[in-house]
Amino acid sequence: MTVLILTCEQDVTADMVVAKLDGRGVPVVRLDPADLPGAVALSGEYVHGVFRGHLSAGGRMVSMSGLRSIWVRRPGVPASRVAEPSDWLTEESSQALYGMLRSTDARWMNHPDAAVRARHKPWQLQVAHRSRLPVPATLITTFPQAARDFAERFPDLVVKPVSGAHPQEPPRAVPTSRVAPDADFGAVAYGPTLLQRRVSKQADIRLTAVGDRILAARKAVAPDADPDDVDVRFAASPTPWRPVEVPPRVAAGVRAYLTEAGLSYGAFDFAEDAHGIWWFLECNQSGQFGFVEIETGQPIADAVAAWLAAPNPAAAPSNGKALITENQR
Repeated sequence: MTVLILTCEQDVTADMVVAKLDGRGVPVVRLDPADLPGAVALSGEYVHGVFRGHLSAGGRMVSMSGLRSIWVRRPGVPASRVAEPSDWLTEESSQALYGMLRSTDARWMNHPDAAVRARHKPWQLQVAHRSRLPVPATLITTFPQAARDFAERFPDLVVKPVSGAHPQEPPRAVPTSRVAPDADFGAVAYGPTLLQRRVSKQADIRLTAVGDRILAARKAVAPDADPDDVDVRFAASPTPWRPVEVPPRVAAGVRAYLTEAGLSYGAFDFAEDAHGIWWFLECNQSGQFGFVEIETGQPIADAVAAWLAAPNPAAAPSNGKALITENQR
């Protein structure tokens, strides 16, 4: 049985997992949907109530019935590398690829439907509340007066994008920023704005959940750190990430979150305050973990590989081995 990884060509995080799967002797097919049609080809047949399908990439062919798991890591937009890309061809290619993959018994990390829903930050906050994870007071609004009233109740605020990436620079993240005390909230009317009570943190926490496995790392905030440097991704700090034990209540909340969200993988960001409380900030359903593993030595890639390589109890019995051929050997 084969593991299918959907990601771009340059993905060091995926490289780490592929190495672990190779070490386990698990067959892997890796492809980027951006190369369909072209370097990636597919075929699916629905006859007499039976589905038979095949995928080809990099000179390798695999039967879809032979897929044990699918890791949707960082896939490109289908049909974006053809000579004449179009919205129509992208939709056709996306429907064909993901529709056929949905017809298999493979396990997903994470299922596309769950992944789309999991990206919505307002929904994340509600799920975190229901999972009993502490969440800072948050307002999402286009009413300037609502923002002013919120700022009066919570004078120390940060502002962050609702979606995450800037539309004119998709690869770039927009940093979380501290709101000035004399801020004018009039511009809130021009677009949804997310305001959140700033957590006076003593550390940032990155928690990576892989199935039932939970691994957390802690990055302490320097005593002389600028309080305006609220986003750990952009704050210069010599402090390394170090492994940390997960409080039982947080672990229980994370597992409840994953269950309700239908996720098998999640990269959670928390802010730890002076009382040791871990405040939920967000969960990225396809977040990076390579930088944490490199600094801490935590076996995250191995945990992902183990999940992908595990047998699928829901899969139908196979009449034979997965078809994998090396056409160019």
